[in-house]
Amino acid sequence: MRYDLFISGFGGQGVLLAGNLLSYAAIREGKNVSFFPAYGVEKRGGAAMCTVIIADGEVGSPVVGNPSVSVLLNQLSFDKYFPKVATGGVCIVNSSLVDTTALTRNDVELLAIPMNEIANGLGDPRMVNMVAAGAYAAKTGAIAVTTLEQALKDALPERNHRFIPANVKAIEAGAARVS
Repeated sequence: MRYDLFISGFGGQGVLLAGNLLSYAAIREGKNVSFFPAYGVEKRGGAAMCTVIIADGEVGSPVVGNPSVSVLLNQLSFDKYFPKVATGGVCIVNSSLVDTTALTRNDVELLAIPMNEIANGLGDPRMVNMVAAGAYAAKTGAIAVTTLEQALKDALPERNHRFIPANVKAIEAGAARVS
């Protein structure tokens, strides 16, 4: 099986950490993975995006023109990248920051989750990326939610391991919005 994912948002939303976490989780499950991060020159607030490909077999180029799944965390990302989602694909959107009322496509499944509200409800607005990662894992089955939680030890520096329980709650909250 092959899963390709494109994540986009603004700097500070944890886009690259989410992609890195998904990559470590795939490795823990013995899958092949490609992680391709990109970001603007700004420290915070600029564009941040990454591509993650998870496969049982070989992984070729990390570049995906029309991803089967996109996670779009802000309006600018939605406006720019929603048209690129493959026909029959899935777009997981942060409905806290994205207005989808002008949606013109009906060939893509749109999964709108109020990620900012969920993160704020958990006590940390920085957890939007973990909510998104949990929703992606639950929706696609590319990796198990439990493996994603275990991979936090790999993706987070040891000094931040004390935040793992809070991240697990955010992952589970995102997964719960899908099931």
